[in-house]
Amino acid sequence: MAAFDDIWYRSSDGLQLYARDYRCRDSAGGARPAVLCMHGLSRNSADFAALAEHLCAGYRVLCVDQRGRGRSDYDRQVSNYALPTYVRDMFTLLDLLAIDRVILVGTSMGGLMAFAMAAAQPGRVRAMVINDIGPELDPRGLARIKSYVGKLQPVRNWDEALQQARVMAADAFPDFSEQEWLDFTRGIFREEDGVPVLAYDPAISGPLDGGDAALAPDLWPLFTALGAVPLLLLRGQNSDILSPDCVARMQACNPAMQYREVPRRGHAPTLNEPVARSAIDAFLRQLQNQGDTAP
Repeated sequence: MAAFDDIWYRSSDGLQLYARDYRCRDSAGGARPAVLCMHGLSRNSADFAALAEHLCAGYRVLCVDQRGRGRSDYDRQVSNYALPTYVRDMFTLLDLLAIDRVILVGTSMGGLMAFAMAAAQPGRVRAMVINDIGPELDPRGLARIKSYVGKLQPVRNWDEALQQARVMAADAFPDFSEQEWLDFTRGIFREEDGVPVLAYDPAISGPLDGGDAALAPDLWPLFTALGAVPLLLLRGQNSDILSPDCVARMQACNPAMQYREVPRRGHAPTLNEPVARSAIDAFLRQLQNQGDTAP
């Protein structure tokens, strides 16, 4: 397993936030291009462990815990669990590390963050990999998310945690092996006093109570403003968040956008699937061939 450094940094409003830094260097000691991996609504940096290990030979990979998730501080101000705040936190991290250009990898909420970051600082984003999200969300997926985020019952042991994870994500990962389910469960729970607890603040569900517009405002203006930013879109074949109609509209708005569908996956692919991994590798290789590799 590739080693990573712990990064602890302060947000502009004083929270202590966390990121993993897979900081690989080439044989000459030069810095590698940076990749920033951003997770979904109730997830954390562990989602990208395998992808980061895969990319680490050629890239500096940062995997973040958004506020209220993983090892980052929880926010007493629930209204801060919102896209503009998360985006501001990401720019704080990039500024701290003096990263002027970055490739964004965003799953679900992380993909929405990528759209917003590219709109806010277009010269900073060299490319994006967007995982199972678009400028509009399928109402079916919104209803499913509302049904469980911040509402799951506590578990007493890891067997119960595993069962809860299976029930919650069975439709997304119908062919997971036993080891994949164990790894998935260990990624979304953490242990406190010997008892597994979900690794997020239940209060992140607060914005969902404001209605669909609060959770997913109209982001088409951000998407259409992406311009020439190279973009790879991945979609789970059975996704209930990113509809085929939305994909078609995205392709019409951005004909240069690359697109791959990941078989037997719902929302959202892990990015460890062979189809997803090969698409990401090819996309990044194309960037290199175009000469877009300067750190």
